[in-house]
Amino acid sequence: MVTLSEAYRDHPLHLHHIIPLDFSSAGTLPETHAWPELDDFATNGCSNGQKSIPVIDLKDPNAMEVIGIACEKWGVFELRNHEIPLNLIEEVDFQAKRFFALPSQNKLKALRSPGGATGYGVARISPFFSKYMWHEGFTIMGSPVDLAKRIWPNDYAPFCDPMENYQKQMKHLSEQLKHLIFNFLDISNEAKNWVGSTNSSGSGCACTAIQLNSYPSCPDPNRAMGLAPHTDTSLFTILHQSNTNGLQIFKDEVGWVPVNPDPTALVVNTGDILHIMSNGRFRSVLHRVMVNGTRPRYSVAYFYSPPLNYVVSASSNGVLKSGELARFHSVTVKEYIGLKAKNLEKALCLITI
Repeated sequence: MVTLSEAYRDHPLHLHHIIPLDFSSAGTLPETHAWPELDDFATNGCSNGQKSIPVIDLKDPNAMEVIGIACEKWGVFELRNHEIPLNLIEEVDFQAKRFFALPSQNKLKALRSPGGATGYGVARISPFFSKYMWHEGFTIMGSPVDLAKRIWPNDYAPFCDPMENYQKQMKHLSEQLKHLIFNFLDISNEAKNWVGSTNSSGSGCACTAIQLNSYPSCPDPNRAMGLAPHTDTSLFTILHQSNTNGLQIFKDEVGWVPVNPDPTALVVNTGDILHIMSNGRFRSVLHRVMVNGTRPRYSVAYFYSPPLNYVVSASSNGVLKSGELARFHSVTVKEYIGLKAKNLEKALCLITI
């Protein structure tokens, strides 16, 4: 099956942009990780404490409409009654924490290769910033068995089984959300049909990835950045947060808004691909993660995107209203991933008409 890994092979990184700091031995904040300017609300969220992201019940009869409005106005929402078993979420969280608690030399056995997309390492956006982020991650695309065997040669199943189950559950949820969103946008039936396609090359299958994230407690949190401001490339991302605050989204005329954790809920944010497909109607939300001085933070992100050869276009999927012009050139998912890998925040500008 074609995976997202293929899209990153042409954009290798240097090892210093892959290997995380050994956080367990960092008694002070290294200058390499000290960000010179963070805004006044970096650790406390926005100045208006009344602002919070929309909360949506997936079982609401009006779920399609309220999800669509949330994507238009916010680009993010909290999802409840999602039917992902809480015991599975808890087991995935436990296994993620078990991995990140390993000594650095053990985690490095699963280090991401320079041209790879799976394994242990820092965020792929790191090369675009002059300072490093207080973060380590573990990316899974497809089966995690080969990676897990490097770490637990004879006992990899306790890690792999919940990760594989989580992928199946999240893909099902993603397909539900995708159909609701596409119906709200009146996207054509032809454009909807890539989910569930089973052609022999696998090119009709969605591209997905799990990202396990760790933000260790930081000796100087007011000068550190967990994850720098960025938008996701994906159609949308589904996130489960631990009980530690840190995620913030940027809303025009408000500023940075904290997204407080709820262990029973998931956070869904739209990405660049959905922004393009909706002709800019849906926001590709800018977000970042701040760190904590006393508590580590963990999260699990599930990225959901069309197949690599899927042409992302507003002009051909039926979303344009009478007289409305396309704002973006058509581009395949693989081409856009390549643009984002080389240009980050400028990628959308490069395809803007």
